[in-house]
Amino acid sequence: MEKQYDYKDWDEIEKCVDLLVKKIRDTNIEFSSISTVSRGGLVPARLVADRLRICQIAVDPMTIPLDSLFVDDIYDTGETFRRMVERADYPDKLVYATLYARAKKHYPSQLIYAKSTDGDEYVVYPWDRFEHMTTKKDV
Repeated sequence: MEKQYDYKDWDEIEKCVDLLVKKIRDTNIEFSSISTVSRGGLVPARLVADRLRICQIAVDPMTIPLDSLFVDDIYDTGETFRRMVERADYPDKLVYATLYARAKKHYPSQLIYAKSTDGDEYVVYPWDRFEHMTTKKDV
């Protein structure tokens, strides 16, 4: 079966970020920084930080403090979450926010996401289109 792709545009991303930020605000938790990973999370982290008026973004942090929101593009296999929860000062209190969550997965209680995918389609974001085009044959 051929792999399916779901190409997101900037308008869709902006809507997801707005929805995600609303859900983050609904937690009533104050964050002084954002933590993220350099590949998928950097752009969403910046967009969330701007809306929450958070100036500090830690990229690929070795430790994640209690008052830092973790932002990524998608919760997929859970591997990034597992790696980041190990770096959290308080793993049970880590808030992990993503634009999308893979459908039909078991989500950790710390996860906040804007939308879920329809299925197993590969989500292609505007900021990774060139990477996607060069590696599509390998995906």
